[in-house]
Amino acid sequence: MDNELMTTQQDKMQLNSAQGQALVGRQAQEVQMGMFVAKKFPRDENLAYSKIMNACQRKSLAEQACYEYKRGGTKVEGASIRLAEALARAWGNVDYGVIELEQKKDKSEMMAYCWDLESNTRITRIFSVKHWRDTRSGGYALTDSRDIYEMTANMGARRMRACILQALPGYIVDAAVEQCRTTLRGAYKEPLADRIRTMITTYEKDFQVTKEMLENYIGSKSEAFSENDFVRLRNVYKSLRDGMSTREEMFDIPKPKPIVTEKSPFDDILEEPEKKKKGKKDKQEQVDFEELPFTEAEDE
Repeated sequence: MDNELMTTQQDKMQLNSAQGQALVGRQAQEVQMGMFVAKKFPRDENLAYSKIMNACQRKSLAEQACYEYKRGGTKVEGASIRLAEALARAWGNVDYGVIELEQKKDKSEMMAYCWDLESNTRITRIFSVKHWRDTRSGGYALTDSRDIYEMTANMGARRMRACILQALPGYIVDAAVEQCRTTLRGAYKEPLADRIRTMITTYEKDFQVTKEMLENYIGSKSEAFSENDFVRLRNVYKSLRDGMSTREEMFDIPKPKPIVTEKSPFDDILEEPEKKKKGKKDKQEQVDFEELPFTEAEDE
């Protein structure tokens, strides 16, 4: 029985080894072919730049082009994964992706990369993703395969974005971000301040979400809301309207303050006779109990 088990394990190891070697060999051939095609058909940088600018003039991409979040009292912003993917496609001759190297019981070993096949510039990030999700009420371990996949894919996309933005020229990324901001500013007729004011009023009317709750969600005062903040709040409003999320899930709902009623000066006058009456009754009961005849002879 033991010999059969050892033979089965050895067969599995050989099979996995063979599959791994075949996978590595296929990837090597794909890379060689990609580099050959990139050298034979080099990119036209002027044409690629024009494609990037045209893509950033689309409102749908401009709304998802940048991210913002609060850290240490300041806002951190940058190009999103959607913009990074659009830049890589338009720039051309770029291979990028995320690979799960190994999945263990409680974590996954991942690798994100971006390879400029024409200049042979390769940026790689190797990292671990714990099968754990943190929530406001506490964290919990992930056991479902779909939850694990979504977690690893989300973390992998962030590293892949960093690889793409590092591999591409910096002036291309900066020009794309600025063009997306210009597109957002020209996409609406009303000024940003008026749109923010209208949105706050709509939130209060439809979902009882106050201005302070919106400011806590964004991480700054409403006067400092940006175009990206406006897009984020608009998307949250659509999610609440369509029933995809609830007000309690998206915002910190302040606890209601306890109602304190002021005491009238007549309350003491009305309560005083009752207290005196009750005190006399308690004293009378105590006296009557103490004056009861109780001797050992009677107890016997």
